[in-house]
Amino acid sequence: MAKGFPRGMGGGMGNMNQMIKQAQKMQEQMMKMQEEMETQTFTADAGGGAVSATVNGKKELQDIVIQEEVVDPDDVEMLQDLIVAAVNEAMRKAEKDSESRMSSLTGGMNIPGLF
Repeated sequence: MAKGFPRGMGGGMGNMNQMIKQAQKMQEQMMKMQEEMETQTFTADAGGGAVSATVNGKKELQDIVIQEEVVDPDDVEMLQDLIVAAVNEAMRKAEKDSESRMSSLTGGMNIPGLF
């Protein structure tokens, strides 16, 4: 038995190296997944398609489409509400997709701070 190692610890170093390799592989997979997510877009609408919002995987607003018939100068608040609803729903779609991908990568483990 090697000097300096308590009984049973000598074989643990191989396991530690294996764990480090697995962590590095997971990190590479997460980086690849994040790059893929950034190229995806998520679109949602509100008011039966009156307002449509598109965000990317970085959760940045990319596009807003407003149907002409919804633009009523006497009811700006309704238009504002529709825009907020469409953007929020598109963001939720992006977040849900991100969580789903992360869950498949981590085997369902919740690891705080990854995304």
